[in-house]
Amino acid sequence: MTQAFTQTAFTNAPARPQLPTLPTGWPIGSYTSYEEAQRAVDHLADNDFPVAEVTIVGVEPMLVERVAGKLSWGRVLGSAALSGAWFGLFVGLLLSMFSAGAGVLPILIGLVAGVAFSMVFAAVSYGATRGRRDFVSHSQLVARRYDVLTQPRSAERGRELLANLAARTAFTQ
Repeated sequence: MTQAFTQTAFTNAPARPQLPTLPTGWPIGSYTSYEEAQRAVDHLADNDFPVAEVTIVGVEPMLVERVAGKLSWGRVLGSAALSGAWFGLFVGLLLSMFSAGAGVLPILIGLVAGVAFSMVFAAVSYGATRGRRDFVSHSQLVARRYDVLTQPRSAERGRELLANLAARTAFTQ
């Protein structure tokens, strides 16, 4: 079995592929939100902690899809018309720069063509779903909790710093 390695311009050593690996280290803090975990790592950095040894681990990940609204033919075609207008306007402006003495005609042609093509493609795409997904949503990958890990040699100091942060935060609330 042969394994291909690529070389970079800056090194003669073969580059290893970046494969997923489990995190290492000891937990020094656990938080209910990613923002709190970031604040903890920022606190560690502010106190000259070796943050290159720190890892934030999302435990029990979930894919959360938040529904933003209902789709309709009017919403689909209106959105397509607006995005097509911007693209068509851009193309029309480029055409007008290379067409001396053409006036605003290339801009208008680009605008109309952008709107028309975008609306046709959106109508075909939306029509193909046959009402199976008549909503707009946004997906997020979130975790039930976020653990902050560090290497064992720094764990005790990290726990002390994060305990001080927790005490200060509790005092100000």
